[in-house]
Amino acid sequence: MSRTVRYIVYAGLLCFATFPACSDTLTWVGCGITKKAFMAELSKAYQRETGTEIQLSGGGATKGIRQVAANKVDIGGSCRNKLWGHPAERSVQFHPVAWDALVVITHKKNPVNDISLEDLRAIYKGKITNWKQLGGTDQPIELLIRKGKISGVGHAIREYLFAAPNMEFASDNIFPSSGPLEQAVGNNLNSLAITGVSSARKRNVKILKLEGKFPSYENIKSGAYLLYRPLYLVTNLRGTNRAKVMKFIQFANSPLGREVIRHNGVVPYMDGLHLAGKLHQQQRASRKMRLDKLRQDEN
Repeated sequence: MSRTVRYIVYAGLLCFATFPACSDTLTWVGCGITKKAFMAELSKAYQRETGTEIQLSGGGATKGIRQVAANKVDIGGSCRNKLWGHPAERSVQFHPVAWDALVVITHKKNPVNDISLEDLRAIYKGKITNWKQLGGTDQPIELLIRKGKISGVGHAIREYLFAAPNMEFASDNIFPSSGPLEQAVGNNLNSLAITGVSSARKRNVKILKLEGKFPSYENIKSGAYLLYRPLYLVTNLRGTNRAKVMKFIQFANSPLGREVIRHNGVVPYMDGLHLAGKLHQQQRASRKMRLDKLRQDEN
C-alpha cells in the first residue's frame, strides 16, 4: 500500500472514530421564512451534535417541495402544505416543525399601528385604498404582493383570509420572493404587505397588530393571534437518503431541537398542538365557504 493510500485510509478511520457522520452532507431547499424561522439555527445545532452538514438554499416553498419530489435535494422547507393531486408534488411527506404567523407590515414611520381582518380583506380587494381610511395620513396604500398563487404566503393569504385559492389581488406591485418584498416595505412609507413573522422580525419594518393582538410568541402559541400556520420540513417517501433525513426530522422535534427553535423566538409545533385542531376547523370552514360559493355560482 502506497504512502498516499495509507494516509487516505488513516484519515477516513480517524474521521469515523472522532465524528461518525463527519462526511455526511444533506441538502435543503425552501422558503426564506422557514429558513429564518428555525432552519438556519437548527442545521447548525444538528451539525454540532452529529457532524452532518446541511447545505441550505432558498428559492421558495414550491421549489423546495418539487425538488424533493424529483429527488434533486434531500429536504424541503415549506410554509404551505402540498397541493393535493399536483403531479409535481407527489411522493412527498410533510412534517410540521414550528408555528409561524402571517403578519401585516408597513414602513416604520407609518402612524397606523392596528388593522382589522375586515379592513385587511378590503385592501386586498381594492375597496380600501387610502391610509386615512385606517386612521392614517391622506396617502394611497401601496399594496405589495408575492408572485404566485401557490407560494407559501400567497397560498396562505388566499386560504385563510378569503377561502379562495384563485383570487386575484388589487395590486400590480408583485415580488418574486419574501425577501425583496420585505426590503421594499422598509423603503416605502405608504406600503403594506403580508409576510411571515419570523422573517419580518429581522427587517426594518413595522408589524401591525391584528384585531388588537400583536404576534408575540405567547399570542401565537395560545392562538390569540388569529393568522397562524405550520412550517414544514418536506421529505421524499422513497428518497435515497431517507434514513439520514428522518434522523434530522427526529432531531427537529426532540427536546433539544425544540429548545433551539424556541431560542430563535419561534413556537415549536409540539408546543402548540392545540392550534392544529383550531386550524383544521378553519380549513373545514374555508372548504365549506368555497363549496357554498360554487353552488351559488351554478344557480
